[in-house]
Amino acid sequence: MKTKECNKKTKFMFPEFRDLIPKLREDNPHFAKMFEEHEQLDKTVMQLELDPLSQIRDDIEVLKRKKLKLKDQMYLMLQKIQSS
Repeated sequence: MKTKECNKKTKFMFPEFRDLIPKLREDNPHFAKMFEEHEQLDKTVMQLELDPLSQIRDDIEVLKRKKLKLKDQMYLMLQKIQSS
């Protein structure tokens, strides 16, 4: 993900960590992978929700839960690093 896109996403997702996220994405491969996976899930969910023929609502809910779990894990990691 490009830096500009990352900044736009973190502005809304974790505004209090907007300065820490780019550094962490660069220094921590696990965090970077979680961030990218969250971004991909976000795109997939948006595409499925926009498709009027998509009747697979259960699948969308599963993806949303997975996305939320990743977001929670990233938030915990950000809090831990900021407090240390």
